[in-house]
Amino acid sequence: MTQLPNLGPRGEGWVVLQFVLLPLVALAGLVAGGAWSGTLAAVTAIVGLVLMAGGAFLLGKGLLDLGRSLTPVPRPRDDAAMVESGAYAAVRHPIYGGLIATAFGWSLVAASPLALLLSTVLVGFFELKSRREEAWLSERYPDYPAYMTHTRRFFPGLY
Repeated sequence: MTQLPNLGPRGEGWVVLQFVLLPLVALAGLVAGGAWSGTLAAVTAIVGLVLMAGGAFLLGKGLLDLGRSLTPVPRPRDDAAMVESGAYAAVRHPIYGGLIATAFGWSLVAASPLALLLSTVLVGFFELKSRREEAWLSERYPDYPAYMTHTRRFFPGLY
């Protein structure tokens, strides 16, 4: 059992925090970007675009693969089924991983140290949110703890 707060009966507060952090990353890139230039800016822009594309793919695939089990809140729907196929065969939280990769990619494209810092905060946030979610998933699905032992959290083969 996790000691993390529920932040609402279904975890609504976690969603609110998420929808505060994500625009802050975007805004930081817009207002505090351009911190580096020249070759460094060109290289980081390319890396950033690749991260954004990969993140968008992972996010989209995760959304599609959840199907009817998709919910914006961390507590699973009453009629949801445990999903272990598609993107969920590679990672437990492809939507969060996709958002993280996209945030870091945007930070690099924008050349924004502040956006990079906020993207790092986003990683910590999704780590905590996913732990709260996994406690609820483990309560709902007896096979979820075993799934956790062989499937990475956010990025295939990494984390």
